[in-house]
Amino acid sequence: MSTREVSDRDDPIVESLDQLAAPMAAGEKPREQWRIGTEHEKFVYDTGDYHAPSYDETGGIHDLLMALTEFGWEPIVEGGKVIAMKGADGTVSLEPAGQLELSGAPLETLHETCNETGRHLAQVKTIGDRIGKGYLGLGMWPDKTREALPIMPKGRYAIMLRHMPRVGSMGLDMMLRTCTIQVNLDYSSEADMVQKFRTSLALQPLATALFANSPFTESKPNGFLSYRSHIWSDTDPARTGMLPFVFEQGFGYERYVEYMLDVPMYFVFRDGKYIDAAGQSFRDFLKGELPALPGERPRLSDWNDHLSTAFPEVRLKSFLEMRGADGGPWGRICALPALWVGLLYDQGALDAAWDLVKGWDMEGRELLRSSVPKLALDAPIPGGGTLRDIAGELLDIARSGLAARARLNTGGDNETGYLEPLAEIIASGKVPAQRLLDLYHGEWGSDISRIYGVKSF
Repeated sequence: MSTREVSDRDDPIVESLDQLAAPMAAGEKPREQWRIGTEHEKFVYDTGDYHAPSYDETGGIHDLLMALTEFGWEPIVEGGKVIAMKGADGTVSLEPAGQLELSGAPLETLHETCNETGRHLAQVKTIGDRIGKGYLGLGMWPDKTREALPIMPKGRYAIMLRHMPRVGSMGLDMMLRTCTIQVNLDYSSEADMVQKFRTSLALQPLATALFANSPFTESKPNGFLSYRSHIWSDTDPARTGMLPFVFEQGFGYERYVEYMLDVPMYFVFRDGKYIDAAGQSFRDFLKGELPALPGERPRLSDWNDHLSTAFPEVRLKSFLEMRGADGGPWGRICALPALWVGLLYDQGALDAAWDLVKGWDMEGRELLRSSVPKLALDAPIPGGGTLRDIAGELLDIARSGLAARARLNTGGDNETGYLEPLAEIIASGKVPAQRLLDLYHGEWGSDISRIYGVKSF
């Protein structure tokens, strides 16, 4: 989730609805300026007893963050607490229960992205070896209850933790017990955004299936392959889901603005503090009638904050965020941006991918989305068949898109090799969660603690 450093008192007050589309329009870039931003989260555990470390304990999350100064990272402080680190590779921040996230820098090639990921993991592993901490690349804590998890000292999290139980039964699980990999990608125009949004939203269940990696809850199989994805089905219906309006004629920036105006607020950030506005209306804020700040009207930074509080399968800010994948190990962190860059950054590949899904109706898309957490590649696609039937074809399209980009590393290799973990999944017919379940029912003898011996990174 987003990390704020300062209050933006000097940015413009929003005077009209036209200004609200400005951040999205400002994201338009010519093809040569398109970049790849990759975010990935991991669980932190103590190597002695596997507990999730608190912020303040010796060798805990604060100490882990501060140790990153050895590698040139600089602290970001909120309320007197270090809540993130910033550096050349982006931002290292904390999710609500201490999940560690790298929000990577915007990079030109997948080679750079994978190198960035490798640097980050090497750094945190070096620190972890010294302070007795390890990392799990999974979509959900396999054994921890909510009550066993610490809470990090970030103001927006306190507001969200209070609000989540009011609007869904699993929002606290989303905040405290899940990890994801996300990819942020650019567009050249409103029309380009629309085609990419529609294609990636329709195909987000494919990423959920290929990266499904959360089959355990509180030490036992939970009946799902991506329980992380299932959690979103009852987190907060006002800010999640498949966004049917994206596929409607006339969709563009203004329609997304209308959607976001209907998403209830969480907070307003003023003078370094988060003010609770949970459940209140940004439309009222525009009129100066927000109960949390009566008489005050929003600044553009308030709108940018609000854009970060919706959680659909694909999210629009000044770029598009792909949000469908469970957390996973190094190779899959590189594979997710490879999949989406391959499908979306070459026009021929984008057209081919859209041709595969443009005939799907909304009922079929919703059924696919609701089925994929349990069934993964066996989830039904609109018109008949399953994701398994088209996964190989879509991977071939992505491979062709990456080949057409022809971005070479120093060894002369293009970017297609980063798709190999996904090719292996499709060839084997087993997604990561199914491999974990085989181990659980086999050599682990139903002992979930054995998962801490699996090399995640």
